Amino acid sequence: LDESRELFQDAGDDGEIREMAREDVTRIEARLAAIEAELKVLLLPKDPNDEKNCMLEIRAGTGGDEAGIWAGDLVRVYNKYAEAQGWTIQVMSMSEADSGGVKECMIQIQGDAVYSKLKYEAGVHRVQRVPATETQGRVHTSTATVAIMPEVDEVEVVIDPKDISLTTARSGGAGGQNVNKVETAVDLMHKPTGIRIFCTQERSQLKNRELAMTMLRAKLYDIQLREQQAEITERRKGQVGTGSRSEKIRTYNYKDSRVTDHRLGKNFSLNDFLSGGVEDIIQNCIFQDQQALLAELGEES
Repeated sequence: LDESRELFQDAGDDGEIREMAREDVTRIEARLAAIEAELKVLLLPKDPNDEKNCMLEIRAGTGGDEAGIWAGDLVRVYNKYAEAQGWTIQVMSMSEADSGGVKECMIQIQGDAVYSKLKYEAGVHRVQRVPATETQGRVHTSTATVAIMPEVDEVEVVIDPKDISLTTARSGGAGGQNVNKVETAVDLMHKPTGIRIFCTQERSQLKNRELAMTMLRAKLYDIQLREQQAEITERRKGQVGTGSRSEKIRTYNYKDSRVTDHRLGKNFSLNDFLSGGVEDIIQNCIFQDQQALLAELGEES
């Protein structure tokens, strides 16, 4: 940069050299500004949970049968997104609705920095569309709630065995005679919080117990995180991704084929989202979150 500035000063009346030097100075200054911005982002404090795997929980909200169908749509979207990211997916528990949708579903997602991206999906997802069962063509509004919980080990969340009530039952559904004759299902209750987990995914009682404990640890850690985030949010009310389950983060409008992210104030393609194209929205959330952190650090300094 200094050399280009010096060349500009020494060029005298040589217009061609002065113009070439001016272009070099402009280009180098722009590059230096970009590098400085990148360094500031790299020096931002990291979320200690960003590198962790996570549990993704989707629950049907308001809207009756249509809410369950919408929850099922979201399950498929996140499955597609996880596959596109190269992550591995395991359904830990699922309760299907009579309408063919989903009442609630818990999915374990493992891979590279899963939580760093999916944490921005936590909140209420509202859909506006004409249900397949609607004969008058009226638009209905339904919701589903997404919770993202970092997966933790026994060291990070200690559970007192005395706080656990565990019973077994026979599993229902497909799987042959063994499924119904042997008590492989696990019904686990955490007394202090009232959290109840019913796990039937595996054909072994031991494996179902391990899965249930994994889900319980994630839920208890999520409670701790939300308490901490409530304090942080008081100071950073504009931050993206507070993770509040009551926060309406998006509206999906089928009539206009539009996804509106209310935190960003931006619209995205509904068709892309339904095909698993969540990455663009998440990257926008990450950028806005980084800008909020930079602004906060600037105020503190």
